[in-house]
Amino acid sequence: MTHPFLDLAPLTAAHFAAIERRVASLLATEQDVVITQGEALLPLEGCVRGGAAPGSTALNVVTGPYGQTFGNWLRDCGATVVDLTVPFHTAVTADQVAEALATRPEIDFVSLVHAEAATGNTNPVAEIGEVVRAHGALFMLDAVASVGAEPLLPDAWGVDLCVIGAQKAMGGPAGVSAVSVSPRAWARLTANPRAPRRSYLSLLDWKERWIDGGRKALPHAPAQLEMLALEACVERIESEGLDALMARHALAAAATRAGASALGGGLEPYVRDAADAAPVATTLRAPDGTDASELVTQALAADPSLPLIAGGGALAKEMIRVNHYGKDATRGTVLSSLAALGAALADTGRRVDLEAARKAVSDTWPSE
Repeated sequence: MTHPFLDLAPLTAAHFAAIERRVASLLATEQDVVITQGEALLPLEGCVRGGAAPGSTALNVVTGPYGQTFGNWLRDCGATVVDLTVPFHTAVTADQVAEALATRPEIDFVSLVHAEAATGNTNPVAEIGEVVRAHGALFMLDAVASVGAEPLLPDAWGVDLCVIGAQKAMGGPAGVSAVSVSPRAWARLTANPRAPRRSYLSLLDWKERWIDGGRKALPHAPAQLEMLALEACVERIESEGLDALMARHALAAAATRAGASALGGGLEPYVRDAADAAPVATTLRAPDGTDASELVTQALAADPSLPLIAGGGALAKEMIRVNHYGKDATRGTVLSSLAALGAALADTGRRVDLEAARKAVSDTWPSE
């Protein structure tokens, strides 16, 4: 018996390279793009371990949990790490980055998360990239959550290592990711004797065996189903239009923020300034005296498919995330999520105004 997901012809090098080119076009980049065969933590760790080493000094911007992870990797590489940590309810500024660089002129590596889906904030990469470029440091960006939800221009912004994943705003598979690599980044990795080589973490293996070889022979068997899903995902984005996709995410975020504020019951946006709020997900602060994880459990009881989740770790009791990305960046999903949260709050005895929330959403997002 044949099976459409199992009885597939091998993915050729030419097909792999064609998908690679489409991803590069999505990023509007002329830099080399490497499609890595695993979730985005794979290239993120590969970038850190390739770009940092004993003797290097890294500025690690922490606006959420992933920034904390990068700091751990950087220290493990032997780099001296300067953490620039800002409250998770806000975003870092280019002036803060400039001050940190001026204080420590030896900094030669900067790591930043564009949009932190876990905390709901987004950082001004264009302005930060200008500051980093003027300083001369290598700039690594985690754009896993932002790609497809908001503008992402690694070449124009001076990003040397830009990592994306398809599983959020792109609405694609989680098991494949990509990184654009500038000539400066290749030079840095090549000169680093501790950069991963002959390793699944190695970007240099891809350069030497794939890119430098003319993209004629893949280093290893590709994750075929994930690659085909990535191709279908990019095709869908091309069909909808990247601008339309980003607009849909921006509307979902604005409508969720407005609706939650109108709902009442003590619920309020976690990220205080709307300009700092990420289009990919909206985080909400649970009312005093309630437990965010319990509210989410109650809200999901009627409809487990809603994109609601409590904050991670120490934020589990105070933060609620509405993950309105990909297929969930719709007006209907926003309305259903707010209605479920309103019902959960009402069950605690709090007064909510579902009609006001619906009106706020409709006023913000009249139709799709």
